[in-house]
Amino acid sequence: MSSRVCVVGALHRDLVVRATRFPQPGETVPGEGFSLFVGGKGANQAVAAARLRGRVALVGALGDDEWGGVVRAALVAEGLDLVHVATVPRVHTGVGVITVVPGGENTIVVAPGADHAVTPADVERAAGAIAEADVLLVQGELRPETTLAAMEVARNSNTVVVYNAAPVTALPEGFLRHVDILVANRGEAVELLGEGAAVRDEGAQIGPAGLARRLASLGPERIVLTLGAEGALAFNGQELEHVEPFPVQAVDATGAGDAFAAGLIATLNAGADIHTALHEACRLGAQAVSQVGARPNTGA
Repeated sequence: MSSRVCVVGALHRDLVVRATRFPQPGETVPGEGFSLFVGGKGANQAVAAARLRGRVALVGALGDDEWGGVVRAALVAEGLDLVHVATVPRVHTGVGVITVVPGGENTIVVAPGADHAVTPADVERAAGAIAEADVLLVQGELRPETTLAAMEVARNSNTVVVYNAAPVTALPEGFLRHVDILVANRGEAVELLGEGAAVRDEGAQIGPAGLARRLASLGPERIVLTLGAEGALAFNGQELEHVEPFPVQAVDATGAGDAFAAGLIATLNAGADIHTALHEACRLGAQAVSQVGARPNTGA
């Protein structure tokens, strides 16, 4: 599955606490375990792509703190090209604080730190890495103007742009017209459409196919929706393709979407059709939720 991938995204130290349930506002609940991981959607997706035999360049930033050194060392060990990962003075490395309850559901609070120090100027300095890649993979954790700058470089270089809309943030007008493949879950799709939780069509809530069609009208050439227990769906503007999920015992949902996105682009880059790519992406997403932490073993 060897391919050239450039990931522009967030790099974090993840602090994961397991608990029997989420606390209510103002409440303290006892934890049942604590772990530290390397995370951030940029790091997660870059590692997953590299483990699928991709040649991966990563663009991002770390703080000049102890955790920045830990994250950098872990990413070097994965064989990533970190030429364009800066160390930012007097800024902390991005942090994700994650609570996981039985069944794998989680809550995440992110303190971006150095992630928000990445600017369009940094992207310009990394333009060669983006232009040389087959695919640019970006997400919603950096500032939108930085992500948009990366997408513009890719479009001018005939590099395929894959945007994973997680988390959803306010986007500049026309942002999605720069996207070749949009990857989102159902909730993210609703937010992107800007119609709130009660998206309706002729009195009935829109299903995944309707969401995909509406998102396509915003500009992306292909829509890929992750549907959890319902699998995944792709829409190319004309045809819909759906695959069933893999049965799995969910332990921790952290990083499942990142594994899915990396598996999707690696399989498509290898020349597979969309059905095969969705199937492989669902397999990797299921594998991710079956273990603790955001960096799953892809089985590659």
